[in-house]
Amino acid sequence: MAIRTAQIAPCLQENFIALDAMAQADLVRRGEVSPLELVDAAIARIESLNPQINALASSDFALARGKALAASSHGVLAAVPTLIKDLLAYPGLRLERGSRLFKGHMAEVISPYAEALGRAGLIALGKTTTSELGLLGTTETLACGATRNPWDLSRSSGGSSGGAAAAVASGMVPVAHASDGGGSIRGPGSFCGLFGFKPSRGRTLAADVPPTLPTAGLLSEHCLSRSVRDSAAWLAITERNDPEAPFAPLGMLTEPPRNRLRIGVYRQDVFGRDPEPAALAALEHACRLCREIGHEIVEVAAPRYAPDAPKNAFFLLTGAVLAGTFDFLQQAMGPAFRPELAEPYTLELIRRAAQSSPAQLVQAQKALASGQLIAEQSMASFDLLLCPTVADVAFPLQRYRPTDAADKLIAFTESVAGYTVIASVAGWPAMSIPLYRNADGLPLGSHFAAPCGREDLLFGLAYQLEQAADWGNDWPDLLAEV
Repeated sequence: MAIRTAQIAPCLQENFIALDAMAQADLVRRGEVSPLELVDAAIARIESLNPQINALASSDFALARGKALAASSHGVLAAVPTLIKDLLAYPGLRLERGSRLFKGHMAEVISPYAEALGRAGLIALGKTTTSELGLLGTTETLACGATRNPWDLSRSSGGSSGGAAAAVASGMVPVAHASDGGGSIRGPGSFCGLFGFKPSRGRTLAADVPPTLPTAGLLSEHCLSRSVRDSAAWLAITERNDPEAPFAPLGMLTEPPRNRLRIGVYRQDVFGRDPEPAALAALEHACRLCREIGHEIVEVAAPRYAPDAPKNAFFLLTGAVLAGTFDFLQQAMGPAFRPELAEPYTLELIRRAAQSSPAQLVQAQKALASGQLIAEQSMASFDLLLCPTVADVAFPLQRYRPTDAADKLIAFTESVAGYTVIASVAGWPAMSIPLYRNADGLPLGSHFAAPCGREDLLFGLAYQLEQAADWGNDWPDLLAEV
């Protein structure tokens, strides 16, 4: 479904902002516009909007224009301008990882995932901001500063895919690459009123993370979009199609569910905490819409972790991975490696991991495996599970900064990912759908998860809810000034 243009100002229509990625690609296929026109219009929007929002970590518009001149019109997303999160190596673009440590660094080895985006004909204009090494649920780094939420410039766009979310929500590009380790696509999607999807573990091509890392199984690559079909198309071009793939390829998902879905709904997060009233209202709205389109909603207890187990496990393993990375860089770079340029929070996670015993690391990995078992038990009787994406609307900037005490930031991460982390631990596909805005107009998402390999159930329901709620025509007020 193409996004309609009736409610968008004429100046925005001229710059293609009212069209989703597939609609823009269709214009190119029909010969109505050229790839360079799409790219130039996106560049103009970035130059107009980014000074207010700060969603880009770096850009190379000359490189993008050169690719546009040679672009093909074949493919569902061919010639569409996009942005790449600054944690993924991409040809010709910097790879600075949200950190002063990597300032000016260029990508050397390109992953199969990044290669697939290029083969699909997407044209990357630059890199989006991210928290340092993707560690925090807000995008406010010492390297790039704060990325602002287009719905309220005093608020965070979330993290770690905060730049991608802000860029798409403001209309800089129709779709942008993002990644998710515990909610880093879905949380920013909720805060910025976007469709945020996380694929099943093993569904997509390999990215930059070695599979042997203890936290590798939590990580997923995908995108943030305004329309469901853009997300489905992105999945189709990045999914695996090899003999070792855990799931058969899905292709382009377009059909709604053929059967009535049984959806379990819960309100508390995995730590037993209640959401704020706005998130509860958003959840009730989602339940009502699901019932209206014919699905069954059943109250269920939330998945529960043992107290402190996921927090200790995740942060201990993350610190261990960072320590290994820093050791490698020290050996490779020698005196040129300056760890003091890393943010205090990053260094503290490394310090804590260094003080842990090998037995504690083994116990941390067992805790994640236990969390997966708990998750699978919760899903056993349902087609899907529904809960809030996050416990509240986007929070004010500077509330959580990388210079704050580590215990404060750990508690924040636990809170902001309290609903989304279970799908990451279980390897489920999951999505945040922008069905609700509070009295102040701030968006809030509703979170749906499905068993591993059942992206078809999620996309089918998403198409139904997109038609019922018609969120694609909601735009932040700042765009009226473009």
